[in-house]
Amino acid sequence: MSSVEPGGPGLRVTVSDVAAAAGVSRATATRALKGEGRFAPETQERILAEAERLGYVRNTMAAELAAGRTGTVGLMLRDASNPAYGLLFSRLQDEAHRRGLDLVTVTIGADEQGAEQVNALHRLLGMRVAGLIVATGGITAAQLEPFADQVPIVRAGRVETAEGIHTAHYDDPSHGRMLASHVLSLGHRRVVVLSGAEDVSFAEHLRASAMESTLVVGRASVTRVSAGAAPTDGVDEALEAVRDGATAVMCASDYRQLAVMRALRAAGLSVPGDVSVTGCDGILPGADLLGLTTLRIPVEAVAAAAVETMQRLLSSEADSDSSETVRQPFVGTLVPGSTAAAI
Repeated sequence: MSSVEPGGPGLRVTVSDVAAAAGVSRATATRALKGEGRFAPETQERILAEAERLGYVRNTMAAELAAGRTGTVGLMLRDASNPAYGLLFSRLQDEAHRRGLDLVTVTIGADEQGAEQVNALHRLLGMRVAGLIVATGGITAAQLEPFADQVPIVRAGRVETAEGIHTAHYDDPSHGRMLASHVLSLGHRRVVVLSGAEDVSFAEHLRASAMESTLVVGRASVTRVSAGAAPTDGVDEALEAVRDGATAVMCASDYRQLAVMRALRAAGLSVPGDVSVTGCDGILPGADLLGLTTLRIPVEAVAAAAVETMQRLLSSEADSDSSETVRQPFVGTLVPGSTAAAI
């Protein structure tokens, strides 16, 4: 009889413990717990009852490692304290659960040059994950490509151009164009475009570039400010342009929009009375109550497509068509709030 007491830590209880308690061989207990083989009904019931009494939990990862690779998918996520990444994380988890996939997640905060993210990917591969979902824009294609030779990779959120790295991504150029067209429709012709630099946030860079080109086509004068990662970076330059006559400040994220609004209030200027301000993301809690003019990114659609793509890649690894790179862009919804008004 096993010495393991019921109620102990489940992962300490082995198949051998269950077999001993049920009075059967280890091979028989293993097949019964997997639902394989044929047994007398009372034998199956006795094995399952002893497993439940002892608190046995099958160590799926270990079993799959023994086979050479797990059926688990690795997820690398940007800091989940950001509402956009937090929502993406929860939707990816929900979609994976719905499709019967297991996710093991690592979360990365500030990481210059992507070194920590590369190390995190190595850790995930060390767990023999079957594929990788990368939900951060802070790692380059060159850093990802070596991993794509080993497992399928799907970027969730950011566009990618490298062959072999699949995407379900936000159509950030379209988002920038939609926001700029809205500002132009309100009559603004002297506009500040504030975003993170390309090496700080590729998504913000894409949005801002599309904003600028659309504004220029619309015969607007544009002051482009490419700043650091902090929401307050570049705000002083934006305010200087406002003092020089700009009537609108377009921000590539809602966090930057809030930073600009605080600075304008501190300077004695009203929004939108003196200056119109727009953002992008549309995920911030209370954005509707604040009346933010923004664009709501399609997080749910991106998450669903990323997991569906990964599931399809894993089920078709042996197919000749599985080498075709998947690119799926998704467009969000303009939210014309009260922070931008006609002049």
